[in-house]
Amino acid sequence: MNYTKAEHAIWQRLYERMLPRWKSGATPVFLDGLAALNLEPGRAPSLSDINQRLAPLTGFQAIAVDGYMPAVDFFAHLRRRQFPTVTKVRREDQMDYLPEPDLFHDVAGHVPMHTNRVFADTLASFGALAEQMHDDERVSGALARFFWYTIEFGLMDCGGTLKAYGSGVMSSLGELDHALHSSAVERRPFDLKEVIATPFEIDRYQNRLYVVDSFEQLYDAVKQLRSSVMAQLPEFTGS
Repeated sequence: MNYTKAEHAIWQRLYERMLPRWKSGATPVFLDGLAALNLEPGRAPSLSDINQRLAPLTGFQAIAVDGYMPAVDFFAHLRRRQFPTVTKVRREDQMDYLPEPDLFHDVAGHVPMHTNRVFADTLASFGALAEQMHDDERVSGALARFFWYTIEFGLMDCGGTLKAYGSGVMSSLGELDHALHSSAVERRPFDLKEVIATPFEIDRYQNRLYVVDSFEQLYDAVKQLRSSVMAQLPEFTGS
């Protein structure tokens, strides 16, 4: 996709203001992913360039989409290790808040994490489960809450230091500062049953977040989710 000079400038402003916050607040995996992708601060990236670096690492690829797609299609792409990536750049008056994904959210927020094998395996496994269960409202609601509190807004304890990895945090200056430093946030150890039972709101800063110890813990949680769904445990049946 060919971007205008103004769109490249917006990407640059977003990237340059987030970079120092990433260096201080992101997990090492996210920072390693940024380095592996070799994103240019001053130029909105092409997905073909990204995929040349990404695919050999984990098999994931970023595929271009115009915007939201049906959930079942999104999950099917994840299962195939394809990440639907919005290619439009936000407007200048949307620098601080955008209600839907854009290029910066998807590429700078999500894709660096896809360079990590364990995280990529977790995402693909989750996609397979979510695709399979998308028409069961009780299960799909639980899976949506899992995705929200991990892939989008997850935190990690990195040797006693709190860091962020969720894309909703990593692509937003305000969300990152709020998640790591605000006294209004309740930061709880990751507990699968609690996470899938906890509602969320998409139009405000998050005041409850969950902290994992490792991405292996996240991978194991998806396996536990699958086992629980297949066994029709009470948290999914409502009984």
